[in-house]
Amino acid sequence: MPIQFTGWKSYASFFSADYCQRYLYNNYKKLNLDNPEQKSYENCYAFLYYLEHGQIYYEQAEQSPLILKPILLFYGFVHLIKACILSIDPNYPETTSVLAHGVSTRKRKKQNYQFFQDEVKFQKNGLFPFISERLFQMKQLEGDKAAMDVLLQLVPELDDLFFLVEGKNTFIQINTHQDHMAVPESILDHYHMTEARFKEFIASKSKQQIEFLNNGLAFQLAPQSQKSCSPIKYNLETNSYVLPLKKDEFFLFPELLIHYLLLYNLSMIARYETEWWSELIKMMPNKDFPFIKSFLDITLKKGPYLVYEFLMNN
Repeated sequence: MPIQFTGWKSYASFFSADYCQRYLYNNYKKLNLDNPEQKSYENCYAFLYYLEHGQIYYEQAEQSPLILKPILLFYGFVHLIKACILSIDPNYPETTSVLAHGVSTRKRKKQNYQFFQDEVKFQKNGLFPFISERLFQMKQLEGDKAAMDVLLQLVPELDDLFFLVEGKNTFIQINTHQDHMAVPESILDHYHMTEARFKEFIASKSKQQIEFLNNGLAFQLAPQSQKSCSPIKYNLETNSYVLPLKKDEFFLFPELLIHYLLLYNLSMIARYETEWWSELIKMMPNKDFPFIKSFLDITLKKGPYLVYEFLMNN
């Protein structure tokens, strides 16, 4: 079942240096790191301040006009992510190379630019490849790209909007029972698979242990963890588990990385593409506006949830 999350109230225990020291000590000890007690004392205030600064950015973003939200949300998210890193890596940051963003975007937007068609490119060094590998054991390749339309389709809470605007669903809801879950059989048509092939596919793609029951598409799995690269996502608004309907290269991408990439690009646009960003907000010319506005509303709540889930499952 999902973790219990009540917004920033869930973070209350972390705003105590004593608690943070014990939390870090337990993490470092479980990871068999050297000098866990000393390292936990050295890092407890940095860990606490990353979370505190992140919260302040999010609270300011909630009150700010839309034109500023992407910048505040991106830097708030980065601070929370740095707390995640420090929870498993007591020596962060060891080099300045991990302080860069780790992704890049086209500096000048072409004429008739549309956000849906934009891309971000992965870099060799920086925060994005670092958190991919350290938090999720995923090796990102320099030069790989991610398109905005692909990333937006991997945000579960945007499913209703995709249906209204484009007439298609992007996720299918998994039915949850007391001791197991069940995927609707209509998923087989979307994946063009037999029942046996689907079971084999999902089991092979997920790092979580999935055990299918004898009949149908019912299964049991280990508690959901953001550290597991699983195709099963959690919709915070509907309090339900879902599966993406597209099997593309980002099928297993952790949501924390998806939010990072989308917020990075939107923050760059808000800072450097002033004319396009202002016209989008004032004129609302196409589907870019409702999806961007909805994503920013979603990530305001989902970003802190994803980080809290990582910290509690760590």
